[in-house]
Amino acid sequence: MKAGIVGLPNVGKSTLFNCLSNAKAQSANFPFCTIEPNIGVVNVPDPRLEKLEELINPIRVQPATVEIVDIAGLVKGASKGEGLGNQFLANIRETDAILHVLRCFDNDNIVHVDGNVNPIRDKETIDMELQLKDLETVDKKLEKVKRAAKTGNKEAQKEETVLLKIKNNLEAGVSVRALEFEEDDYNEFVAPSQFITAKPVMYVCNVDEASANTGNAYVDLVKEAVKDENAEVLVLAVGTEADINELDDFEERKMFLQDIGLEEPGASKLIRSAYKLLNQQTYFTAGVKEVRAWTIDIGATGPQAAGVIHTDFEKGFIRAEVIAYEDFVTYGSEAKVKEAGKMRVEGKNYVVKDGDVMHFLFNV
Repeated sequence: MKAGIVGLPNVGKSTLFNCLSNAKAQSANFPFCTIEPNIGVVNVPDPRLEKLEELINPIRVQPATVEIVDIAGLVKGASKGEGLGNQFLANIRETDAILHVLRCFDNDNIVHVDGNVNPIRDKETIDMELQLKDLETVDKKLEKVKRAAKTGNKEAQKEETVLLKIKNNLEAGVSVRALEFEEDDYNEFVAPSQFITAKPVMYVCNVDEASANTGNAYVDLVKEAVKDENAEVLVLAVGTEADINELDDFEERKMFLQDIGLEEPGASKLIRSAYKLLNQQTYFTAGVKEVRAWTIDIGATGPQAAGVIHTDFEKGFIRAEVIAYEDFVTYGSEAKVKEAGKMRVEGKNYVVKDGDVMHFLFNV
């Protein structure tokens, strides 16, 4: 699953990506790797994993990961190919969620492409370009569907109704993610088109150091503008995060954070929020050889969770032994959890909870 960092030029996208790539600030041991020049795999900070490591003392520890994509800066006219528009739109279509960076700081030394700082205008510029691209997609689709609908094809008529709803709303400046559909209609007619504005979004307000803890007037404007979007707004002083990354000593970095009133780097919050935005959660396998966090969709069943380890586990799933994370920590070991009668045996219909410690029994 990939989350794409988008925004106008000079709003802090690449600085943010570089903060994640030079991730010393997140913890004492928080690796990152780059698959391509603009794609990085970032570990999801999770104190629960650290606690399990402390209790079990395994040979190795494997955190959950999320892919972050640094997408080329967008300019007005991108939907028509202006700037790196076509590349931008192709890259963003391949992501599963959008991290929309908005400049919420004043600095005369950093030029704004539109001459002055206005995060609401910047947001609307990008929204409009993405909506125009989706409008292009829906128009092409409608051409084909209308022909079939005229012949009396009931399925085509149904699809035409859904697509016209999308088209009319896009023309009114409303993104696909803001619309409501019947689940079957969404799965059949909306999801296959991969509309860019259907992707979940989180707004990252890039502020100055003084505003890192409480935000500022620009952030207030953004929160007001997106209040009906059901989207998270995250405040992050990207330049300060970059400064923290320059410090080699972990304790020094902690002191720097304390001085500006933060308990942890904003980048850690961003990674966890991106993970949630992608509709992901974690379960653990825990033994002396390895303690590992596994990524699954929220709502996944026992067999689906087992399939993340190996497809054979899902095919031959018999049952799962499950310990709630809190119980594991309370009793301190798997043996003591069993003694206390807190280990559960769950079948194929069990919906995995975030933080479950699991062991699968399967037969191939």
